[in-house]
Amino acid sequence: MRHQSRYLLAIALAVAVIQIGVLASMIVSRAAILRDGREVVLEVHPVDPRDLLRGDYVRIGYNISSLPKEIFEGVSGETGDVDGSAVFVRLEAGEGGIWNAVSARFGEPPSAARAQNQVDIRGATPIGNVSQAQLIAVDYGIERFYLPEGEGKSIEEGLGERPFRMIVAVDDSGAAQIKAFYDGDTLIYREPLY
Repeated sequence: MRHQSRYLLAIALAVAVIQIGVLASMIVSRAAILRDGREVVLEVHPVDPRDLLRGDYVRIGYNISSLPKEIFEGVSGETGDVDGSAVFVRLEAGEGGIWNAVSARFGEPPSAARAQNQVDIRGATPIGNVSQAQLIAVDYGIERFYLPEGEGKSIEEGLGERPFRMIVAVDDSGAAQIKAFYDGDTLIYREPLY
């Protein structure tokens, strides 16, 4: 009996260490993107105000959330079939420091060599066939921005009236994390590393 309880204790400790390891790797991965990722500035567009069950948040779109089909490489002309739902969008700094999409490709980064002033961000789209699409919606996993309770409504109202910007950190694999949120030049929120 004593041998069995030691065995169960060892299994419980191993499971706990694995769970802690998984959580720690998620935190460290996110912090690494925020610390070492390349910063890009995106224009913010309002989408949806809040979710009463999950707290105050602003659902937002970006200037790179809907892309013209013409900037995509490798889309079969007649059928419009695409290779998977992963999308890599090449961004380049534009006027006023806002980064814009210059090319995109399904499944892998655009084929041309990336210039020093460019970055590839990874997203996804549910579209499997783009033959009828003029614009292709891309979700980068940074479309919800959670706010302290009671602040969502004022930001929601301001999104339609003033320019908002989001600073996003993008790592070498294209993963993105929100780093800072600005109302014009006023910092609303900066994401801590941990």
